[in-house]
Amino acid sequence: MNKSQATGNPMVVVTVVALMSFMGVLTETSLNVSFPALMQQFNVSLSTVQWVTAGYLLTAALVMLTSAFMKRRFTNRQLFITSALLFIVGDILCGAAPVFWVMLLGRIVQAGCVGLCTPLMVNIILDVVPRQKLGTYLGIANLIILIAPALGPTFGGTVVAFASWRMIFWIPLPLAVILLLVGQGRIKQYKPTQNYAFDWLRFGLLAAALISLIVGINALGESKWGEFAGLIAFSLVLVWLFYRQSQHATRALFDLAVFKNKAFLFSFFPYIMLQFANVGINFLVPNYVQDVFGATSLIGGLVLLPGSLFNGFGQPLYGWMLDHLGGKIPLYVGDVLFTLALFGLAVAGNIFGVVGVTAAYMIFAIGRSMAFGNSVAYGLKHIPEELQNDANALYNTGQQVTGALGTTVLALLMDSVHKPGFTNGQNVVAGSRIAFILLVIFGIAIGFLFRRLVNLPDDNKVS
Repeated sequence: MNKSQATGNPMVVVTVVALMSFMGVLTETSLNVSFPALMQQFNVSLSTVQWVTAGYLLTAALVMLTSAFMKRRFTNRQLFITSALLFIVGDILCGAAPVFWVMLLGRIVQAGCVGLCTPLMVNIILDVVPRQKLGTYLGIANLIILIAPALGPTFGGTVVAFASWRMIFWIPLPLAVILLLVGQGRIKQYKPTQNYAFDWLRFGLLAAALISLIVGINALGESKWGEFAGLIAFSLVLVWLFYRQSQHATRALFDLAVFKNKAFLFSFFPYIMLQFANVGINFLVPNYVQDVFGATSLIGGLVLLPGSLFNGFGQPLYGWMLDHLGGKIPLYVGDVLFTLALFGLAVAGNIFGVVGVTAAYMIFAIGRSMAFGNSVAYGLKHIPEELQNDANALYNTGQQVTGALGTTVLALLMDSVHKPGFTNGQNVVAGSRIAFILLVIFGIAIGFLFRRLVNLPDDNKVS
């Protein structure tokens, strides 16, 4: 179907799909401020309870890895119904969990929702929206999903403070059922499906590599250096085997030819670094203000709220900027704001106070949001249509994996300083400064990559 001939308003369908993805992100970010309650409830350590987030993100990444195949093999309606049912089943498991492993199982099941819905939303937009309007439509769609991180910590902190952490799951359940009923009658198919054979061998190799990577990073957090080195080496071997197998693969997963496209490369790496920073900072900042300034968990969640609201509600404006002003302004300005805010936190975060940290996070969130969504939109504008589904699968998988890494690595750095005579707050300030400096370096690297991206000759952007 020609995009200009698509019937109906595609934003109705995109909104339903995005709201289902919103539900998954809301529960994910709500749990970040409920870790102490979960540790007490299930009598587990911080390194164990972190798997509620890391395992969720990793599972979502593995599902997203299959999205190029899923889009070609199954209908939009089939994918949406499956994702909605996964959310509902996982929600019930988590809300009723008597022990930690049931809670973790519920989160892994729920991860399938975001893993299916987020790529599905973008793929529907790619099916029906003209290329010159991609920035605006992706911005509007991302608005719905990115409101969840704005509401998540506040929602989670409020629920834990005044009720039970279990209500984080019971409250969204009725809306999920309503979305399932509405979506199954609204979602259409814009392109014919094809009967592909799935490449289970390559998927298994890459899945094992990603799991080994995440477990290895967690082992580093527990100072298990031998286990860390062994798992990282094993992960690298699996990636090498995946690459060798891909040279003569005949079954479907995703097309490695997308890595030969410079527009993809120079947008993909900034995208995953921005996500690493975002998920990591969303974990670090609430804990920072609690440990350094003695704030409550509710205040820790509220610190993120102003920045996250700008992050979400600014998406349509940032997309409009890309479509009408080109890539340089939103990408460069976003990266500068991102980097300056992190530099301020690194240099003077401990004297900013709660209000100052809130303001710095707001600047960070505006810059990160402006650059994050537009890096993908700019890349997709300049990637050949036959590779867009594959690129979308890799964008989504990459941001989930680096999100899981961001939480683990920044938590490790935050807790890396234990100087004699220092209070816990002083140690947290010193460790967090290392984390902030790492992200400043990321910001500088992102600036160089954006410069390469926006200055690519046209033939490199579309071939």
